[in-house]
Parts: sequence; structure tokens; C-alpha cells
Amino acid sequence: MNIITIIIIAVTVIFSFKGFNDPIFFDRYKFNVGAIIKSRQWDRMITSAFLHGDVMHLIFNMFTFYFFSNLIIQNCGIIFFLILYVGSILTGNLLSLDRHKKENYYSAIGASGGVSGILFASIAFSPTIEILIFPIPVPIPGWIFGIIYLAYSVYGMRAQLGNIGHEAHLGGAVFGIIVAVLFSILFSIPIHINYLLIMLIPLAFLAYLVYKEK
Repeated sequence: MNIITIIIIAVTVIFSFKGFNDPIFFDRYKFNVGAIIKSRQWDRMITSAFLHGDVMHLIFNMFTFYFFSNLIIQNCGIIFFLILYVGSILTGNLLSLDRHKKENYYSAIGASGGVSGILFASIAFSPTIEILIFPIPVPIPGWIFGIIYLAYSVYGMRAQLGNIGHEAHLGGAVFGIIVAVLFSILFSIPIHINYLLIMLIPLAFLAYLVYKEK
């Protein structure tokens, strides 16, 4: 496991456990629309990714991050990996901020935006990579997982489904795909465009709905 992966996981665990036991600390560094827009606390756009709601939320995100981070680092290098992770966090939170800009109370936490970026960049490079989804007992190809994930994120965002940051998931995933495609073009790395186009069908549907509403 790369030292950068270890550092990010360690900082996230320490930060999260501090938040578990310190409500004031948690409240100061979580994503909150009112605090970001009115108080200009833009650091929350990043710090919120290092906080989690509970231990299971933390474990799920960090295991996913652990399993896919090395694939990106080995193929693209540390700099690309860091740009991808931080950029995915910011993109996901920017989408959340835009979506909920009139809801000062709206709050969110978790590394899901960044993890989604890492995951979807990995799928973009290796669309047939096998992914396990609980409780499905057999792994499914990454591109099929991508369709399901993006479709659910689009639906969840539109329907405001559950206590989940669907915008962060969607924004991070899209950033991961875009950056992976740009990297493949710049450095002549093969990428399976057919799988990507199929996987992006839910996003095309979302674009259609947004255009229709206008």
C-alpha cells in the first residue's frame, strides 16, 4: 500500500474519531451551506470529507478507497491521484452547494465524493474490473456497477432520497470519469470508450430532464 494512501486513511480515521467524540469540532468542520455561503468558511469543502457519521460509514469509505487507490497510483502516479481525489471532493461538494444553496441548514459529511472519483476513474481505465456489492454474492463488472450507481445517484438526487449526499457521489464520479478520459488522451493510455458511453446513459437522462425543465 502506497504511503500516500496510508496517510490519507490515517488522517481520515483520526479526524473522524475526533468528530465522533467532539460535537463542537464536528459541527465546525462539517459541510454546511449556511456556514460556507454566509460565513465564508470554505475550508469545510475539504474538511467535511475527513468526517464520518459513524464507524461503519468510515470503514465502508476507507475500504473502498484502499482497494482502488493503488490501481490509480500505479498507473497514473501520485500527482494525478491527489488531483483526482481532492478534485472529486470539491466537485461533489460544489454540486451539493449549488443544489442546496437556499437551504442554510443543509449539512453533509464523508469522503464519498473523493472515493467515488477514485472508483470511477478506476472503472474508466478497467471497465471489466470485478466489484462486489453487498448483499449480491457474486462480483459484477465495473461498467455495470457504474450504470447502477449513477442511475441511483441521479434518482436519489432528484427525489431527495434518504440521508445520503447523492450530489457528492454524482459530482465525484463524474469528475473521476472526466479526469481519467483527459489523462488517457494526454498520455495515450487506452480507454474503453464504448463501456463509458453505455455507463453514462443515466447522466444523459439527467441532462435531458434539466433541459426539459428549462
